[in-house]
Amino acid sequence: MTSMMRISSRGATARHPAWLARFVALLSLAMLPLASQAVEEPAYTTVRSFPSFEIRQYAGYTVAEVIVDETADDAGKRAFPILAGYIFGKNKGERKLAMTAPVTQTPVPVKMEMTAPVTQSATQGGMLVQFVLPADITMDNAPEPLDPRVMLRAVPPKRVAVIRYSGFWSDANYNKHLRELQDGLRAAGIAWKGEPVLSRYDGPMTPWFMRRNEIWLNVD
Repeated sequence: MTSMMRISSRGATARHPAWLARFVALLSLAMLPLASQAVEEPAYTTVRSFPSFEIRQYAGYTVAEVIVDETADDAGKRAFPILAGYIFGKNKGERKLAMTAPVTQTPVPVKMEMTAPVTQSATQGGMLVQFVLPADITMDNAPEPLDPRVMLRAVPPKRVAVIRYSGFWSDANYNKHLRELQDGLRAAGIAWKGEPVLSRYDGPMTPWFMRRNEIWLNVD
């Protein structure tokens, strides 16, 4: 069963100048892995391969997540400093966690059923951005966030269709590959449900032609 924990902060968040917020956002983006092969990823097996996409079975994993009231383009810049703060020690015990990949984002559901994935339905409620935590981190031993915006969630095992591509993080590039994935699934007679998940494995310092980007669609 999917579980969620939200911890309240003991103090109010200080207000920072806009330039400082932008600097922290850029610094957090830069801390994304430069080489996805060098960092841990959630465990999965490839169930079936197609010319342009594959079906993966993921084991369960734990995420730190935050909901931001931003567009898809701006969600990462707003969310990354918040989540980076958690894994770099802004938690009970000041425990530092290893950076993993990918960083995912998806539209927030209108109503989240307790037994359903958080990407079941779309809404104007903002974007859900997640950091995948190391495999040895579970809901039982994860350090408690000090920032009340950070939530911890146990993501259950799931099966997803995945298309991988490189290039810029633009709407045009994203929409092109989402259509290609959906067309491939229709041709294969495979139904999907829920909102697409954008997964990014590299930071902005990685050349655009070397970036690993993926779109996931739930096919459970």
